[in-house]
Amino acid sequence: MNPRLYPRPIRILLAAFLLPAAASAARAATPVSAAEAAANLEKALKNVRTFEARFEQLYYSTTVSTPLDERGDFYFARPDKMRWEYREPQKKVFLYADGLLQVYLAEDNQLTRSRVPPEANESDIIGIFLGKTSLREAYGVEETRFPTETAGVKQVKLTPRQEGDYSHILLEIDQKTWLLRRALFFEWAGNKREYIFSHETVNGILPPHIFEFKAPPGCEVIDEQGVIKR
Repeated sequence: MNPRLYPRPIRILLAAFLLPAAASAARAATPVSAAEAAANLEKALKNVRTFEARFEQLYYSTTVSTPLDERGDFYFARPDKMRWEYREPQKKVFLYADGLLQVYLAEDNQLTRSRVPPEANESDIIGIFLGKTSLREAYGVEETRFPTETAGVKQVKLTPRQEGDYSHILLEIDQKTWLLRRALFFEWAGNKREYIFSHETVNGILPPHIFEFKAPPGCEVIDEQGVIKR
């Protein structure tokens, strides 16, 4: 654009519009460190009231060549409610609300209920969404690269500062929304669990019954004391 082609007042107006856009583009082009990306993820999740997405969960075992591939819908409401509705290959529900975990297996028509101690969720996918522990305090955060088919993401490696179930965790964070797109948990034994999120809806309206579960007729219910009810 040649500024001489425009009268001075028009040039001033063009500058008023173009300079902020150029500054924004420059900020977008500035590389973000792994620590900044992890902090942005935490901030984004804390600002989320509700979150809904499709998920794919893959479990890679050292004893089986083909991973177990499960898919379904994920619902989350702050501060501590989430539902994993598995639809294929088998229907099941993982419902976590107010510290109570309910697991329903449709094939067996069985429901298990148990209280989960807060520390049990600190190093799992549930812990990342709940945000009860600072990523920076709980993990060493560093740059990493691993194969991906998704553009516009920042990849981060988390190494637990205290020994637990996982040797390390890899995160793939969307650089526009700073929400989680993918997470991989590496167990010490060599097994790996992967979560992939898509079709996200943020701060939509989730009906209360999403975080409730009514056992169907004839369902076997096992509570945390091991008591069986029918």
